[in-house]
Amino acid sequence: MDNINLLVSSLEYIECHLKDSIKTIDIANACYCSKSTLEKLFHYVYHISVHDYLTRRRMMAAGRLLIEQPELSILSVAVEYGYNSHEAFSRAFKEIWNCNPSEFRNRKYSEIFPRLRAPIKEGDLYIMGRRNVDISQLYDLFCERRNCCFICCDIKNMIHINDVSHKAGDLAILESMRRMEEAAGDEDIVFRIGGDEFCILTGSSSQDYAEKIAEAIKSHNEETFAYEDRQIPLSLYTTVTKASGSHVRYNELFSELHLAIRDSKP
Repeated sequence: MDNINLLVSSLEYIECHLKDSIKTIDIANACYCSKSTLEKLFHYVYHISVHDYLTRRRMMAAGRLLIEQPELSILSVAVEYGYNSHEAFSRAFKEIWNCNPSEFRNRKYSEIFPRLRAPIKEGDLYIMGRRNVDISQLYDLFCERRNCCFICCDIKNMIHINDVSHKAGDLAILESMRRMEEAAGDEDIVFRIGGDEFCILTGSSSQDYAEKIAEAIKSHNEETFAYEDRQIPLSLYTTVTKASGSHVRYNELFSELHLAIRDSKP
C-alpha cells in the first residue's frame, strides 16, 4: 500500500471506529503496516500523532452528542466513546475544548478539529495546501442555502502565537471560534476551514446582516486570552462574501472562501 492510500485507509478506519476501544497499533494492523510506519507518516504529513488525532476526533463527536442529545448523562457519552469513568472523559474533553462537558452543553457546537483528508502527491512531495480539512458538512449546507452570506475569518499573527506554544495556538483557535459563535445568529453555523481559517455560513442572504456579524467579531480584536500566566492578544481578519454562481463545486467553494480571506488582508 502506498503512502497516500495508507493515509486514506487510516483516516477512514479512525472515523468508522471512534466509539471503539482502538489504539494506534489497531489502526496500523487494519492498514497492514507497522505502528512506526503509520506514526512517522502521520507526523510527516499532519504534524500530529495518530493518538492525538484519534482523541481530537472522538472529542469532536462526543461534543456533538452532548449538544444534540442533552438527555444523555455525561457518563453515558463517556462510555459510548470508550472511557470507563466520568473523570477520565472530562480530562480528555477539557484538554480539547478547554471546558468541562457540563459547561459545553450551554454553548453552540462547532467542530474545531474537522476530519483530515489525504494530501495530493506530486513527485516526491505531499501537497497539502488548505484542502487537508474536510468541509463536506459545510458544502452540503451551502447547497441547501446557496445565496446565503459567508463571514470569513483568519487569525492574525498565528505564527507568533504558535511560537509561544502549540497549546497557546489551540487556545487561540478556541477563542476565535467562541467569538464567532457569540456573534452568530441562531441559524448561522461556524466552521473551521483550515489551520487558522474559519467561516460562518449564515442563514441569510442579507449583506447588511452579515456585515453586522463581521463588525461584532472585529470589535473584540486585540482582546486577550489566558495562557498559563500570560495574556495573549488575539485579532481576526474578517470579511463578508458570497459564493459566485449557482453551481459551485466543492473545491471551488474551498478556493473562493480562502481567496476572500486572502483579499481581506492588507
